[in-house]
Amino acid sequence: MLFAVIPQAATAVVYYNKKRKPIMLAKVVMAAALAVSLSGCVVAVGGNHEFDDDSSWKKTQRQNQQKINNLTLDMSAEQIRTLLGSPDFTESFSKDGESVQVLFYRTHHVKSDGKTTKDECTPLIFKQNRLTGWGDKAYQYL
Repeated sequence: MLFAVIPQAATAVVYYNKKRKPIMLAKVVMAAALAVSLSGCVVAVGGNHEFDDDSSWKKTQRQNQQKINNLTLDMSAEQIRTLLGSPDFTESFSKDGESVQVLFYRTHHVKSDGKTTKDECTPLIFKQNRLTGWGDKAYQYL
């Protein structure tokens, strides 16, 4: 390649291709920068993907909230598991001679860390395998 400095354009450098056509350095630099900046871009269109974790946990929360709002006291733990599926956490212990089980289902978002924690769940309290209450107050009264 040949190059020459054009006196009228203070710092412009002109390159010539094989056919002796001028190529401005600025155009070359701009094209290179554009190619580099766009080479790593990925655009996801649509939201119908099973791997779309963000919408998956939001959908699960919404469904759990709706189902929990329709619960009635004295339902069995088996009925709840059939309705809501596997809980995110469970606790089992004995208190005052009664068997107590607490099932935690994710119902709200606290921290964007990719993990479900108990503070993002609604506790469902069972005594002798029957639903006796749900929510933070019921859990505190244990």
